[in-house]
Amino acid sequence: MKQTILSLLAIFLMSAVSAQNNFKAIIKDSETNEPLIGATALIQGTGNGTTSDINGLVELKNIPNGKQIIEFRYIGYASRIDTIPFPLESILPLEILLEPDSEEMEEVIITATRSSRTIPDIPTRVEVISGEELEEKGNMKPGDIRMMLNESTGIQTQQTSATSYNSSIRIQGLDGKYTQILRDGLPLYSGFSGGLSLLQIVPLDLRQVEVIKGASSTLYGGGAIAGLVNLVSKTPSEKREINFMLNGTSALGLDASAFYSQKFRKVGATVFASYNLGSPYDPANIGLTAIPKFKRFTINPKLFLYLNKKTTVNVGFNSTIEDRIGGDMIYLEKGGANLYYEENRTNRFSTQFVIDHQFNADSKLNFKNSVSYYDRSIDIPGYKFAGNQLSSFSELSYTKKQQKAEWIGGLNLWTDKFTQANVTPAEAVDYNYTTVGAFIQNTWNASDKIILETGLRGDYQNEYGFFALPRISALFKFNSKFTARLGGGLGYKSPTVFTEDAEKIQFRNVLPINTATTNAEKSSGGNLDINYKTMLSSHSTFSINALLFYTRVNNPLILTPIANGFYEYQQPYGFIDTKRN
Repeated sequence: MKQTILSLLAIFLMSAVSAQNNFKAIIKDSETNEPLIGATALIQGTGNGTTSDINGLVELKNIPNGKQIIEFRYIGYASRIDTIPFPLESILPLEILLEPDSEEMEEVIITATRSSRTIPDIPTRVEVISGEELEEKGNMKPGDIRMMLNESTGIQTQQTSATSYNSSIRIQGLDGKYTQILRDGLPLYSGFSGGLSLLQIVPLDLRQVEVIKGASSTLYGGGAIAGLVNLVSKTPSEKREINFMLNGTSALGLDASAFYSQKFRKVGATVFASYNLGSPYDPANIGLTAIPKFKRFTINPKLFLYLNKKTTVNVGFNSTIEDRIGGDMIYLEKGGANLYYEENRTNRFSTQFVIDHQFNADSKLNFKNSVSYYDRSIDIPGYKFAGNQLSSFSELSYTKKQQKAEWIGGLNLWTDKFTQANVTPAEAVDYNYTTVGAFIQNTWNASDKIILETGLRGDYQNEYGFFALPRISALFKFNSKFTARLGGGLGYKSPTVFTEDAEKIQFRNVLPINTATTNAEKSSGGNLDINYKTMLSSHSTFSINALLFYTRVNNPLILTPIANGFYEYQQPYGFIDTKRN
């Protein structure tokens, strides 16, 4: 009897052991067929799970006989559930393909390059601030966009006035005059209107900020020698959005902003309004303001008309009114004579008009126009500089998509007129520029590993003649972890007196630019961007990025002191360059 019981127990244990199975699978991306490192496999209803190794391999052990439900997961991919009967017919690893999850991996569409592609498919190096990062930085500094840009690599915001707090943006070491700032692809902050611009853009109504570093004049014309910043506004969706922001500072500052958007069947709207207040602040107790006293009102309404499934129109109006004064604390608090101060009064108004017509899934026509009026006065003891700028930008473009290529071509007209107030015509730093341009751009998927982007622009400027601006960029996808971008192009900048050097002295005694003896500044440049990124686990990644660049500006304009306290823009033979190697 004893032997019988032992025999039955042995048979039971042997059958239990034989019922334990092992399972192997290789988890891959369904599009690239690359292994996914750190993906998980879990038998539902149990704690039996594991993560994939560097080859995407997972191995589950001690699986009982019968049908088992196994779930495969990876961050940014749709989970997959398979019912697998055990024991298996083959001991070879199964291939498990996971699909990218569009809900988890919200695609960021880039508009600054005109081609409207996602970041992984753009040959031009573009950095984007969006989503939670944009919201976080907007919460930390809700009154302007300086900190948002300053925390990006290769970008610095440099204060150009100790009293007004004015700042300019420097990309890759070049002066702010070489950077173009756009709003939804429209150049609203050039020339005189670039003054105080970084301090007067509130981020609450922005969807994303796109930064292109390096020569970009081929994209939008002159002025983008160092690069460009495109501020992309929010657009309405069927889900109503209402945001409020109220911020107070220890320096007795106040930021109050509100944003509303909603899309109905045929009509949509966005409305942004803000009130920003600053009190004179002297933390070092030296008698001069570190933060000036200011009061600013902003309102930006925009109307969207969805005429049919193929045609959309949007019309917008932006306005900013500000009074800003800094200097001697005694003057600001009590007034009085012979004390230093700097007061800036600003009125900024602009309109935007955009039409998009989609002929079919592969081709569309776009027309956009903006008209901008900017009026500013700068008062210091014994001197006042004032004037207004009237500018416009119009562009008609056509986009055609093919199986492996995308073509974009268009025409644009850019007018820019500045008129100085309260001076004789001989002393005025006036200018009146008109630029007519034509461009064509091609983005070509040469293979699964190489994407090329080439462009050519021709601009005719009424004072400085014709400029041919070629540009080329290439994206190399060596594998899912290792990519590189190589590109370069030419650029130019039409001369004006509105630079950081002149801003620092409030344009006092700055002589007009003699267009007959001055040439436009021309540039050439290139960059190499190398990226490596890999998953260490389902919760951590490792990435390395290296950027090498070189930009050269020939015959730069330099503000030079001359006799009797005057300043003159001179153009000595030579060049300035900036590089990282």
